Amino acid sequence: MAARPIDDKDRRKVRELHAAGKSRNEIARALKRSPSTVSKIATAQGLTFDRAAEVATATAVRKADLDARRTEMAATLHDVAEREIGRMTQPQLYFEWGGSMHTYAERMQPEPTPADRRTMMATAGAALDRSLKLVPPKTDPGEQGRSVIGDLMAGLARDYAERHGGPPPDFVPEDQAAEDDADAE
Repeated sequence: MAARPIDDKDRRKVRELHAAGKSRNEIARALKRSPSTVSKIATAQGLTFDRAAEVATATAVRKADLDARRTEMAATLHDVAEREIGRMTQPQLYFEWGGSMHTYAERMQPEPTPADRRTMMATAGAALDRSLKLVPPKTDPGEQGRSVIGDLMAGLARDYAERHGGPPPDFVPEDQAAEDDADAE
């Protein structure tokens, strides 16, 4: 059986569905045509089904969501570490349950035992370690240097304004300074 010929109705419908944002396969199902036929009709009309921009946007959004979740998890891990470190110097309730009479006994200690403090410290250390792996601290020495230089320049400008009653003159380019030096000789 021969394939149904492509007519103007098919072309118009492909154009409409493409403009509505439908995928090639959705259009093919709606028209009861093969995906390759829909591609052929679309190509003849200068239409494409390239979704690279959509995929890139969706990927960027997903990455931003994961970054936010990672930052939130790092903050939670810092909270765990702080809580464990805080518990190391707090009074601690110890209890026992047992014996032949199944008795319950408890006692309050001014601090946790050394073994419990070690466990708390290990928990805090592991939480901090994981937190720092999730969101490492920013230690860009170049950025630190730029901020130091910026602070230095701002301080020098303030000092100049205080001593001379106004802002410093505009910056003279290096080659202009060389010309001024040559003129002075």
